[in-house]
Amino acid sequence: MAEVVARELFRSSIPGAIVTVRHLTLWVGFVGAMLATREKRLLSFTGETTWMRERWGEWTGVVAGIASVGVTLILMVASYRLMATERAFPRPILGPIQVWTTQVVMPVCFGVMAWRLFMQSGSQWRTRLILLIGLAVAAYLGLGLELQGGWVVYAGFAGLLISVVFGAPIFVILGGAAILLFWNEWGVMAAIPAETYRIVVHPMLPTLPLFTLAGYFFAEGGASKRLVRVFRAWFGWIPGGTPLVAVLVCAFFTSFTGGSGVTILALGGLLFPMLLKDLYTRKFSTGLLTASGSIGLLFPPSLPVILYGVRAQAPIDRLFLAGILPGMLLVAIVAGWGVRQGFVGKTKRTPFQWKEAREAIWEGKWEVLTPLIVLAGLFGGVATLVETAAITAVYAFIIQVFVYRDLKLTKDVIPTMVSCATLVGGVLIILGVAMGLTSYLVDAQIPSRALHWVQAHIHSKLVFLLALNGALLIVGALMDIFSAIIVVVPLIAPMGEAFGIDPVHLGIIFLVNLELGYLTPPVGMNLFLSSYRFERPLPRVYLSVIPYLIILAIGVLVITYVPAITLTIPALFGK
Repeated sequence: MAEVVARELFRSSIPGAIVTVRHLTLWVGFVGAMLATREKRLLSFTGETTWMRERWGEWTGVVAGIASVGVTLILMVASYRLMATERAFPRPILGPIQVWTTQVVMPVCFGVMAWRLFMQSGSQWRTRLILLIGLAVAAYLGLGLELQGGWVVYAGFAGLLISVVFGAPIFVILGGAAILLFWNEWGVMAAIPAETYRIVVHPMLPTLPLFTLAGYFFAEGGASKRLVRVFRAWFGWIPGGTPLVAVLVCAFFTSFTGGSGVTILALGGLLFPMLLKDLYTRKFSTGLLTASGSIGLLFPPSLPVILYGVRAQAPIDRLFLAGILPGMLLVAIVAGWGVRQGFVGKTKRTPFQWKEAREAIWEGKWEVLTPLIVLAGLFGGVATLVETAAITAVYAFIIQVFVYRDLKLTKDVIPTMVSCATLVGGVLIILGVAMGLTSYLVDAQIPSRALHWVQAHIHSKLVFLLALNGALLIVGALMDIFSAIIVVVPLIAPMGEAFGIDPVHLGIIFLVNLELGYLTPPVGMNLFLSSYRFERPLPRVYLSVIPYLIILAIGVLVITYVPAITLTIPALFGK
C-alpha cells in the first residue's frame, strides 16, 4: 500500500520493498506451517483415518510418525546445509540483512515440525519409544550401511504409501519421494530446500497470503449473512431461488479462498439450514453445497489461477480474463440444476420486495463492491497484482473492523490472521517440497520422455484432450489442487504446446478438471469437508454429488472442446 502511495503521489518508491515482501512471505509460510502442525491442520489424503485408529489404535500414529518425523528431520538438515552455504557466500537483501539470515526460519521450522509430529504420534511414551527405534533402524539402513539401489527406493516408496494410508501429511509424501529420488541418483538433497526457497520467494507468491487474508476477514465477519440477504432479496423469488443464492454466495467466497475448503466450512452452517427450511431435501442440499464449495475457482482473485500462472509462466491477467466465461458456465450449470429442483419440487420462494432489495444492497454494498476493486487493481494499471492483493486485504480489514464492526480489533483480528497463516503455511509447505520433487523430474527428463511417449501413441489433438481430461480428473481426485499444480503442470505444458493448444486454454482446462476432482469419489476434498460439516456419512455424500458430477463433467468437456469460450474475452482486451 505504501509503495502504491509513494509511486502515485510522490513519483518515488520504497527501497527494497519488493524483495522484502518476498522474504516476509517465506517467514509467513514457514511460521504458518509450524502453526498448522501444532493445530493438526497439515493437509493429508486420509484426514484422521478414524476407522483405522478405532481398529489399530495408536499404532497408526507410529507408522505415519516414522515417515513424517524422518522426512521432516532430513528436510531440516538439508535446509541447514543450504543456509550454511549461503552464509559462506553471503548475498545482501537490504542493508545488513542477507539471504542466509532469512533462511534461518527453514531449519528451525522443520525442527519444530518434527518435534510436534513426534509428540502427536502417540499419547504414550511407549509408542513414541517404538517410533524412535523405527527411526534409528531406518537411519542405520540408509546412512550406516549406505544402501543405494532400486530396491531401496522401492522399499522407501512402499513405506511412504503405507504412511499415506495411516494419515501422514501430504508434504511428507512429496518430500519423502524427492528425498528418495535425489539420494538414490546423486546423494545430494540440498536441492529440495533450495527449490523450496526459490518458489516461496517468487515475486507473485505474496498474493496468496494476502488474498487469503481478505477472504478470511470476509468469512469471519458478517459478510456471508449480508451477501445471502442481498442475493436472496434479488433472486429468491425465482423457483429454485434459494439454491441460486447458495451457489452465488459460494462462488464469491471461493474466488477469495480458492479450493481451501473455507467456503463449505464457513457457509455450510448458514446455507444448509436455509435450504432445509425452504423444503429442499437433505440429499439435494448436501450435493448442492458440496458442488458449490469450489464453484468460483476461476474468478479473480482465485489462488489456484495465480499459482498456475506462476508455475506455468503464463500471464495471470490473461488467465483471469480467460476464466470468466468458463466460470460463469459452471456456475450456471450448478445453479440451473437448483432452479430445476425448485420447479419440480414443492419448495418455498421469497417474494420480491423493492424495499427489501434496496435495503439489502445498501447494507451489503461494501462487500458487493469488492470484486470491482480487485478487477480495477488487476486491469486498471495503477497497482501490480501483489499490490492489488494488499489493497484488497486492507479494504476487507477496514470494512469488517471499522465499517461493519463485525470483528473486534483487539479480540478477533489476530486469531483471524493466525487462522489464515495456518492455512497458508499448510499450502506453502506442500508447494515447497513439491517443487523439489519437480526439480528431480526435470533433471531426470521425465517431462520430455512423457512427451515423446504421448506423441508416439496419440496423434489426434481431440484424443489427447480427452485423455488429458481423464488423467486430470484422477489427479484432482487424489491430490489437492496446489500440489497438483506444482507437480503436474511441468508434465502437461510441453504436451499442450506440442499439440498446438493455447497455453491459457490449457490452464483453464487444467483448473476446471481439478475443480471437478474436488467432487470425485473416493477422496475428493469437498466430499470429506461436507461429511464433516453436515454430519453425513461419506457414502451418502457420494450419492448426493452424482448429478453434479455428471452435469459438471459435460461442462468441462464443452470448455475443453470449444476454445472460444476461454479465449474470447482475452481477445477483446487484446491479451
